[in-house]
Amino acid sequence: MNKRAWKMTAAALAVGLAAGAAQAQSSVTLYGIVDTGIGYQSNSASLGATSGGKSVTKMINGIWSGSRFGLKGNEDLGGGLKAIFVLEEGFNSATGAQSVPGLAFNRQAYVGLTQERFGTFALGRQYTSYYTLLSPWSPTTWLTGAFGAHPGDIDSLDTNYRANNSFVYTSPTINGLTVSGSYSMGGEAGSFNAGSTWSAAAQYKNGPLGVAAGIQRVNNSAAGGGAWGAFSTVSNAGSQPAVSALNNGYQLAQGQQRIGVTGGWQFTPTFDVSVSYTNVQYVPGVNSKFASEAVFNTYGAVLHWKATPALDLAGGYSYTKAAKANGVTDGAQYQQIVFSQYYSLSKRTAFYVLEGYTRANGQTLNANGGVIDATATVGDGFNGTPSSSRSMFAAGAGIVHRF
Repeated sequence: MNKRAWKMTAAALAVGLAAGAAQAQSSVTLYGIVDTGIGYQSNSASLGATSGGKSVTKMINGIWSGSRFGLKGNEDLGGGLKAIFVLEEGFNSATGAQSVPGLAFNRQAYVGLTQERFGTFALGRQYTSYYTLLSPWSPTTWLTGAFGAHPGDIDSLDTNYRANNSFVYTSPTINGLTVSGSYSMGGEAGSFNAGSTWSAAAQYKNGPLGVAAGIQRVNNSAAGGGAWGAFSTVSNAGSQPAVSALNNGYQLAQGQQRIGVTGGWQFTPTFDVSVSYTNVQYVPGVNSKFASEAVFNTYGAVLHWKATPALDLAGGYSYTKAAKANGVTDGAQYQQIVFSQYYSLSKRTAFYVLEGYTRANGQTLNANGGVIDATATVGDGFNGTPSSSRSMFAAGAGIVHRF
């Protein structure tokens, strides 16, 4: 081979290799959040207690955003098709412990395919379609889940309800409209539906307007209800998530259904409002501690103002009303008001302060099915240690860093 032919061959090989590399480009990103602060609670007691609560001040983590680290990546498969994956672990930045003991990638763990014209299909532990499409106008966006989720996260507008064994499809956005559906397989022998979770939602955005609606059904794999079954797909290493002062008496339900609508309007680049309505139903089985369906309706609104390029201020109100049933003659009512102040030191680091107050009235059920006075809790950051009285005030301040 002469010198000129050698050069031409080498150039052709280089072009071929470059083209192959372009068709098989891939990337992997390490990312995370560390969020630690100090919190105060006016009344703290064990779940179900109606007396004996005391105030507490302690270090808490994940107030603004849950502390986490993760890996995410994609590979270009050609023709606009990409393989994607996410592995995300939550942790307690105050102690270093896993946020869910024994569950390594408790926040998300999935693999899938995405294509701009056809949408995204993923398999693994994921958020439901209901949460994903309703979340842009959730109260947690500017008020956090810990303080701003509707009491106890009764309506799953925060990130508590991650589902195992999930198939999730999300369409491309066409003329502002996106639709999504998810199904999570329980996998119990002899019963295809036991422990399953399914969800569907639609979202529409047009200029300053955004609105979404969805439905989510969570099934207990235990036949006839009772203690949360091992094959239940909405599970944190076998335990039921988001058990709180609101639903403690209904946690042995056979099924849970949520219907929600959220929306928002951007008045100016610095001022916006979001609203939400949800209907939640706890469906009894023969092994539940209640006999009639328990229903919760929640209405909420949040105002957000970007006062300066570095300072965001927000305030929100929600009202939750439980129906009369199961011996309850005065359905529980929960009124919650929350304020947040967020000051950015940079694109990645910020200080924040939060204040929340909840007032509970009426009656609810305890874990044994007995009628008790409803007690208060703020957001979902105090689900395991709610107030033992009708009222609860909480405040928190901290620093959050993203990488």
